[in-house]
Amino acid sequence: MNESLHYLSLHQVAKLIKTKQLSPVELTRHMLQRIESLDGKLHSYATVTHDLALQQARQAEADIMAGNYKGPLHGIPVAIKDLCYTKGIKTMGGLKVRRDFIPDFNATVVNKLADAGSVLLGKLALTEGALSGYHKDFEIPVNPWGEELWAGVSSSGCGVATAAGLCFGSLGTDTGGSIRYPSMANGIVGLKPTYGRVSRYGVIELAGSLDHVGPMTRSVVDAAIMLEAIAGKDDRDPSSLDAPFTSRADNVNADLSGIRIGVDEDYISNGTDPGLVDAIQEVIQSLQYLGAELVNVNMPKDDPMELRNAWIPVTAYEAARAHAEFYPSRADEYGGYLGDALKIGHEMSEQDYAQATQRRQQIAERFEAELNKVDAVICPSGGSVFPVEKAIQYGDMETLRPVIRKFQGQFTLPADLAGTPTLTVPCGFSERQSPYAVQLLGRRMSEDTLCRTGSAYQSITRWHEQHPRM
Repeated sequence: MNESLHYLSLHQVAKLIKTKQLSPVELTRHMLQRIESLDGKLHSYATVTHDLALQQARQAEADIMAGNYKGPLHGIPVAIKDLCYTKGIKTMGGLKVRRDFIPDFNATVVNKLADAGSVLLGKLALTEGALSGYHKDFEIPVNPWGEELWAGVSSSGCGVATAAGLCFGSLGTDTGGSIRYPSMANGIVGLKPTYGRVSRYGVIELAGSLDHVGPMTRSVVDAAIMLEAIAGKDDRDPSSLDAPFTSRADNVNADLSGIRIGVDEDYISNGTDPGLVDAIQEVIQSLQYLGAELVNVNMPKDDPMELRNAWIPVTAYEAARAHAEFYPSRADEYGGYLGDALKIGHEMSEQDYAQATQRRQQIAERFEAELNKVDAVICPSGGSVFPVEKAIQYGDMETLRPVIRKFQGQFTLPADLAGTPTLTVPCGFSERQSPYAVQLLGRRMSEDTLCRTGSAYQSITRWHEQHPRM
């Protein structure tokens, strides 16, 4: 088994499996061995589903050998955030109160991945309940680009496992930036779909009106493949949309003629690392070289902490109701940050929530007004990765405040408040060799355009082919 096989893209490996040059069983064994060898240090997996993975790989191999090839996920080892219900397998959500919880059914996205023939390597670690801090009973995933670096917020295990070659793609969730921050921090691709495009049924809620499920991969083509498998209407999720997605990213050429890219220089540079600003300027030049038209836009210049102050009440109120089974009756089993948020939400009235929702709508309308002028707006994907002490990440709201101030929420929170799609793509490295990422913000249901643009960019650059030295 080639030692660098684990760093091939999902669609490259799919071609090898389709042509029977690569055995899904041997590939799965290779990935399981790699997890066993490296994840004791990285802590990206909450649960490794060793036996299930081999069982699914054997079935995939038998089907393919019999001529029943299902498509580009058939036989591909992937992993999912440990918010997604898995029948007979622990689903902890980073929560002490769910440490022993074993669902009796699968989340819709888990079934859809299985229907596509994928192989489930395991469940990936996350922050407590998918908010901003970890519970002290759980390990914090370690960024493979540097153990002192932040690994991102709640989908951190997804970011680490995907970047380190411990899966070929993963499913994360995003309520305030949790697909984009870990994608940025770990140097991978993250696709946050339009709200409702992917079913949330069987996914532990943080805030039901803000939660998005989406793919995290090492290439844009791979993200499009995974989104195609999981998108679409689900009668068990009333918020889901009858909007299937067809992946075309692997079939488009690099010509971006007709694509209008919104640029707001002040928006991009305000509070942003100058090195990242320079990297994004190079992305803009690359998109222009590919034929895209640059259009000046005027993005809302909301202070990131003010945006967070608008986001927190909505999140806290909905989270308190999602956790009503355990909070406040078992409040002492919650960590500091999530515990603080649940306390806020528990004490809010319906009127408080209505006011928070109205404020949310105002922010979303101003944000979407600019998005609707172009095909995509370019900006950072939550800033750049930074060093952070492990102990701080177990802290409460006050302890974590200095870390949260580095998040640059002006680039992440509005797309969750509005439910609009975004694509995060690696675009370079800092002087200390930590990843840089760019984000494309799109109108509702514009995932195809985002993927076309991101794929074209990756066709003439090689940032996504750089991997951490483990």
